Amino acid sequence: MGKKYYGGQAVIEGVMMRGKETAAVAVRKPNQEIVVHKLNVYPAAKRWPALKLPILRGMVALVESLTIGMGALTYSANQAVEEGEEKLNAKEMALSMVIALVVGVGLFIVLPTVLVRLLRFKEVEGIQIVYMNLLEGGIRIGIFLLYIIGISLLEDVQRFFEYHGAEHKVIHAFEAGKPLETDQILAMSSLHPRCGTAFLLYVMVVSILVFSFLGWQNIFMRILSRLAFLPLVAGLAYELIRWGGSIKSPLLGLLLAPGLFLQRLTTRDPDPKQIEVAVRALKEVLAEEE
Repeated sequence: MGKKYYGGQAVIEGVMMRGKETAAVAVRKPNQEIVVHKLNVYPAAKRWPALKLPILRGMVALVESLTIGMGALTYSANQAVEEGEEKLNAKEMALSMVIALVVGVGLFIVLPTVLVRLLRFKEVEGIQIVYMNLLEGGIRIGIFLLYIIGISLLEDVQRFFEYHGAEHKVIHAFEAGKPLETDQILAMSSLHPRCGTAFLLYVMVVSILVFSFLGWQNIFMRILSRLAFLPLVAGLAYELIRWGGSIKSPLLGLLLAPGLFLQRLTTRDPDPKQIEVAVRALKEVLAEEE
């Protein structure tokens, strides 16, 4: 049997952990009670084995992660509110996710493409095309980093990042064979090579390489081509993340270093109560799968 990978994400006042066929969301309510919601995961690759192929599995994993993540966030948001406060319904959360997706495409796809086009009114040719496409990628990464730095200053986001750190520490302890005890977990690193935040950075880095060969089209075709190639870029970035989590080598460590550096912005050291929530989520998944 292949090695089992467990991972997850931070949610509002909690953590979602996911295995191959089970996911569990643990949330600490305002009254300090920890509540858990478990759901069965039915990977598309189980129904269609061809989706297990490299690149394709990354595309599928991205869609599945977004779907499961949206459900986990909806559940956590509703559990974290005080008694008597209005709860989100599925339609409201779906609308929020659509708006976030549109804003993300606007910021990280459309805006860099428009900016680099404005920098060069005349047609470019030859090696200049590659240079301009590389410049576009650099602008995209710059906007992304400024966005992360900006939101990391918000108090609510900082607490969210603490749960992100708790998720990483618990996974590290489990993968190292350590007992899932608070003192052991707190000593672990809050940085993990399979992090979803790092995945976004790798998507942008891979996109620089892929988009640099797409030529110099009009502005509409440039935006359309980048959206069309995004699934391929995500699949390639997924493979890089996967290798980074299983292969130890100095060269790969160098390639993964930017993603680990980014996590210093998106994780914070958790407290013991947050560790307790993350452990509860992982134990629920392990109990179902083992």
